Amino acid sequence: MAKTSLIPHSKPSNTIPLFNFIFFLFLLPLVMGHETMEMEFEVKYPLVVSTWPFLEAVRAAWRAVNSGYSAVDSVVEGCSACEELRCDGTVGPGGSPDENGETTIDALIMDGVTMEVGAVAAMRYVKDGIKAARLVMQHTEHTLLVGEKASAFAISMGLPGPTNLSSSESMEKWTKWKDNHCQPNFRRNVFSSNSCGPYHPSNHVEHLDETCSNAGQMQTTSSRSLHVGLHSHDTISMAVIDRMGHIAVGTSTNGASFKIPGRVGDGPIAGSSAYAVDEVGGCCATGDGDIMMRFLPCYQVVESMRLGMEPKLAAEDAIARIARKFPGFLGAVVALNKKGEHAGASHGWIFKYSVMSPAMKDVKVFTVLP
Repeated sequence: MAKTSLIPHSKPSNTIPLFNFIFFLFLLPLVMGHETMEMEFEVKYPLVVSTWPFLEAVRAAWRAVNSGYSAVDSVVEGCSACEELRCDGTVGPGGSPDENGETTIDALIMDGVTMEVGAVAAMRYVKDGIKAARLVMQHTEHTLLVGEKASAFAISMGLPGPTNLSSSESMEKWTKWKDNHCQPNFRRNVFSSNSCGPYHPSNHVEHLDETCSNAGQMQTTSSRSLHVGLHSHDTISMAVIDRMGHIAVGTSTNGASFKIPGRVGDGPIAGSSAYAVDEVGGCCATGDGDIMMRFLPCYQVVESMRLGMEPKLAAEDAIARIARKFPGFLGAVVALNKKGEHAGASHGWIFKYSVMSPAMKDVKVFTVLP
């Protein structure tokens, strides 16, 4: 009698191939995710972007950030270099005299991580604008200090001063302007028996001698482009993304030549000359600050990128908003997002901006046509 086996005969099984297939499906998103992470880190960081071909300033910021400095400290290094070099005579001491022949400083620093801002405006007697702005951010609960009180604060915190910020070049420029009857200037709808002031509102003319009034009345400046131009009004506005992916922005300028004493431009105004949000990106601006600060173009750029706009479209949109109201204005912005993508937009002039990234051997200058 044949014995019956108690062990059932095994049939060919699909267990192993099925297990392999399930394991493959489990690993697939991990593998794809790993590849995506590698693509994201291929970038981009650190990254330095600045208005204008201020090459030495960009190199200074790059040396700092590439050595491990934070974005904030690297912006300070870059803008400080421009102040020391007196870039184009429009940054740092020794340039852009006001109506009285004096040079004053506007500067700003903004941390895109904390949204803290420090700024100084119409600061007299202290040449280190960006360092003074950082002191405001680090050692006060304020955002902006102005005039002689800003100077006193900066000196009390250890910056050198008081210092005469004028130079032989700025005084020569001012003298020639005076010899040209103080033209062009930023006055409008005013009367003066002397072309260089003192000035009075033109509605007071009827109380003055008619002959003098006809000779001395100034209704408006014929064109802002006469006194807002490439070498009378270039702010350095810089953005840095550090090795950790954090962003900061900063600006420094001695403002518009022959401005009315006490004037503050867009340089120390967060959202106008510069703006940064760590999870989105940043923006740098330059140009006719009196016009541009009314629109907060850099705030607009960053918020547009937050909503999904590419840097180029965000920059163009911000400039177009200004141009619709002031078609004769001169200005430009640079937008950069957290992917390391950057683009500029310009109106009224040919604009150039500078970039340094790990993929570059040296600073690269980009040209933006109006």
